[in-house]
Amino acid sequence: MRFTKMQGIGNDYVYVDCFKEQVDDPKRLARFVSDRHFGIGSDGLILICPSERADLQMRMFNEDGSEGSMCGNGIRCVGKYAYDHGIVGKEKISVETLGGIKYLDMQVCGGKVAAVKVDMGVPELTSSLPEKITIDGKEMEFTGINVGNPHAVYFVDDVDVLDLEKIGPSFENHERFPDRVNSEFIRVIDRTRLQMRVWERGSGETWACGTGATASAVAAIMLGLAEDTVEVQLKGGSLTITWDRQGGHVFMTGPAVEVFHGEIEIPE
Repeated sequence: MRFTKMQGIGNDYVYVDCFKEQVDDPKRLARFVSDRHFGIGSDGLILICPSERADLQMRMFNEDGSEGSMCGNGIRCVGKYAYDHGIVGKEKISVETLGGIKYLDMQVCGGKVAAVKVDMGVPELTSSLPEKITIDGKEMEFTGINVGNPHAVYFVDDVDVLDLEKIGPSFENHERFPDRVNSEFIRVIDRTRLQMRVWERGSGETWACGTGATASAVAAIMLGLAEDTVEVQLKGGSLTITWDRQGGHVFMTGPAVEVFHGEIEIPE
């Protein structure tokens, strides 16, 4: 099977061009290729597929094989791959996801896509503002935001001291979230900058999460902590999030990078 390794500010996936390749068991394949010791190594698997509803379809699978609804960093890389490899010949495209059809605006430099602006749609508030929750005996507050998949955003004084490997599973699997949840931990630097760490359901801590950055910016704006355009600083880099509150849509802009491509034999 031929594949391409791509990353958006350190959120890395193995991409398979299903215009050319056939994947029969994507959940099993995701677990295999994601393994950083015996596979390729990634946060998961993304399939780039034909679509009857949009220019193409993105299917994304987490490291544990579970299928996700949407991936902000992943969809930017899908746009870059589709443009750079000739699947689409235009700079504005639509991508079908389980979280709905998303619209991408590619920023091209030297004939290749360098960055992508994604219309993430209209965010949905899924909690009170904020909502109290008790996790491992500690009372906290979170803001629930859905931007194609569910997020719980926690504002804290210091994100660097958090032991996410220890506490992350309790946040992900709390009974308040029967389908599990992505958890963002946010420090407000000032009204235009946020620092974020993320624990993603099915993958653990990742270097970046585009939908998580989007949800976190929206939560900060709703709570009056940030302006309508904010830079979200993650372990792998920064994303710019703008919420057009008059139109309702929120936009995410960030880089997309092709790391390498190759072939791998899938074990029986």
